[in-house]
Amino acid sequence: MIKNKENFKIKKVIECEIDNEQAGKIQELLTESFQGIYPNNRIYFKQVPHFRFLAFNEDNHLLAQVGLDYRVMNLSGKLIKVLGIIDLCVSRESRSNGIASVLLSEIDKYCVKRDIDFLLLFADYKTLYLKNGYKSVKNKCKWLKIDDRNQTILGIGYEEQSGLMIKKIGMNEWTEGDLDFLGYLY
Repeated sequence: MIKNKENFKIKKVIECEIDNEQAGKIQELLTESFQGIYPNNRIYFKQVPHFRFLAFNEDNHLLAQVGLDYRVMNLSGKLIKVLGIIDLCVSRESRSNGIASVLLSEIDKYCVKRDIDFLLLFADYKTLYLKNGYKSVKNKCKWLKIDDRNQTILGIGYEEQSGLMIKKIGMNEWTEGDLDFLGYLY
């Protein structure tokens, strides 16, 4: 558990260790944050993340969350190790207090001395991420298309994706070639 000067604490939680009470709180936050988009009966969109960072106030009320997914991807024929950032969100009453930036900072700290080449995410609104050292990239992406409602495979997608952002962590350089997710799209 990490405490910070903003009077909230951040806890790293392995996905399979989330209990029903925590899952309910996460589901409420996701549903509030992604109105009309997020499935009502689960705490993930297409696939469960490996772990999350959760931000709580002093009364143990969930303020924010972010899912993280570690995997290998193929960028222009070269394997890269990516930590994907999924569904970063902050409760309505806690927004504009810097919590999202603190979560991104905790992710940066987590990456130190780990075998990670890049952080990767998709963003409709890029200001927060640009402010925290991410950059927009344009790559033609290949991924496993999943019907998020029925949890079934629809096929393979292959097109340029808008909103793709990365942050360099390791020594590899990002290129503008094809990016094969070797799995689902975040």
